[in-house]
Formats: sequence, C-alpha cells, structure tokens
Amino acid sequence: MRIFVIAIAAALVGFPAAAIAEQMIKLRPGPGADKVEANCQACHSLSYIPMNSPFLNAAGWDATVTKMIKAFGAPIDDADAKAIADYLKKNYGI
Repeated sequence: MRIFVIAIAAALVGFPAAAIAEQMIKLRPGPGADKVEANCQACHSLSYIPMNSPFLNAAGWDATVTKMIKAFGAPIDDADAKAIADYLKKNYGI
C-alpha cells in the first residue's frame, strides 16, 4: 500500500511539469501556422515539429504530412494539407 501511495504522489508531482513543458511550444509565426496548430496538435505535441526539423527537407515534410493523412487517418482536407506542408517547409525545413 505504501508503494502505491508513493507512486501516485510521484505521478501527481510529474504531471504538472509535463503539462507546463507542453505549453511552451510556440511555432514560428507565418502563413499556415494556424492550420498546423489546429490540425496537428489535435493528435500529437507540436514539439515534434522543431524536433524533426534538423532532419526534414521539403520532400520530407511533404511525405510527413501525407503519412499523417493516409497512414494515420488525420482528417485534414487538401487545402489545409498544402498550407501545413508549405508552412513546415518554409519555417522548419533544411
């Protein structure tokens, strides 16, 4: 029982820190940033964008957006997908 209480206490202490870290992700301003925030953040953290930016060129971002839609089923229409890919390529591409 004591271990259970300690585990719960540790989880409660760590949870707010994780929530604060999540809120600190601020995308670079630009056309399409609102589409990225509205569509991408619905399924995963925006931290994936700057984390992957050192590795993805324009073709990589196009492939990533396509993968999110076709492989993972992200409900993003064609116009938003283009705006998202263009934003990512311009602001986070190598």
